[in-house]
Amino acid sequence: MKKITFILAVVLGIGSFVPGVYAQNKTSTTGANTITTGVPFLSIAPDSRAGAMGDVGVATSPDVNSQHWNPAKYAFIDSEMGVALSYSPWLSNLVKDINLAYLVGYKRLDDRQTLSASLRYFALGDITFMSEYGDPTGQQNPNEFAIDMGYTRLLSDNFSGAVAMRYIRSDLTGGQLVNGVETHAGNTFAADVAFYYQTEMRINRKSSVFAAGIDISNIGGKISYTDGETKDFLPTNMRLGVSYKTEMDKYNTITFAFDANKLMVPTPDTADVDIITGLGSDQSVVQGMFTSFSDAPGGMAEEFKEINFSIGAEYWYNKQFAIRAGYYYEDVNKGNRKFFTAGAGLKMNVFALDFSYLLPVAQNNPLANTLRFTLSFDFDAFNKQRR
Repeated sequence: MKKITFILAVVLGIGSFVPGVYAQNKTSTTGANTITTGVPFLSIAPDSRAGAMGDVGVATSPDVNSQHWNPAKYAFIDSEMGVALSYSPWLSNLVKDINLAYLVGYKRLDDRQTLSASLRYFALGDITFMSEYGDPTGQQNPNEFAIDMGYTRLLSDNFSGAVAMRYIRSDLTGGQLVNGVETHAGNTFAADVAFYYQTEMRINRKSSVFAAGIDISNIGGKISYTDGETKDFLPTNMRLGVSYKTEMDKYNTITFAFDANKLMVPTPDTADVDIITGLGSDQSVVQGMFTSFSDAPGGMAEEFKEINFSIGAEYWYNKQFAIRAGYYYEDVNKGNRKFFTAGAGLKMNVFALDFSYLLPVAQNNPLANTLRFTLSFDFDAFNKQRR
């Protein structure tokens, strides 16, 4: 049971350090007031570029990893086809065998339509389950994954929209009995809706691009790990952002980006949210999305505290070498995640390699020293090289 308790604590802890997986409880109007939703791994930034820019991405320039941040950006991507693989050891200051892997790709159908897909796999390491008498009952490898399919369409010369469908499976106990309760893997479906706008301009005789985006992610059915009637909300999240990219000269460009995130789940009726028993709100998903903007016990002042902010910058030299930095802010009473990020990228003819590093403001933060690595492959460049 100690092993079971540990892995559940880790999962709940993940929610305390993932963008936008927080809500309030009605029992408190002052002090810390945060709780987790189900499957918080869906909100972890999977790629190195955004991870190096303070977790901004809804309005940055399109890239192969746009599926997570804003799939509508694929309408403006230059290449016809691309694929990328990202990997990140997660909460490495706590345990050494938790990691996140992310495989994503896209294919342009024509000048107006693009298809995309991704696989996100979150492994929580090896766990030996024990009975209440201390006897081993089995070795398990808790894991969670999500499979996405997206469709993007160019709606005008400067505006695009996208939808993405997602299947989610979360197996935390391997069917073990937990405190006498029979458990099973949680399964559900979700969808994303996204829009993206960009316009080119010339300022001081230099080419510039302004962009804005919105992405509402994880709109879907609740998830449960038992046969009980109560289920947990998914981390439905609304992300808004803008970016500005400009040429410094023929070889140098710089981008500044800003994102704001708001969790769209209702305030639960109890602070004792249990990922196994599923103690949560009885509101429907749609009702919960609307009430999430006005149900904070501290009123609008507390509602504003639930908005998390990210700011990032990206410098490119000759479209081959990039340096990135960013900052992420969350209110002290809503999780208190405040951290700086940095990273770099190298683009070769066919391959691109990126990495990022996270440096928290507070000491003893489980996210300290988090690294992300991303390897991308450009099929257009590969085909041109073969000619």
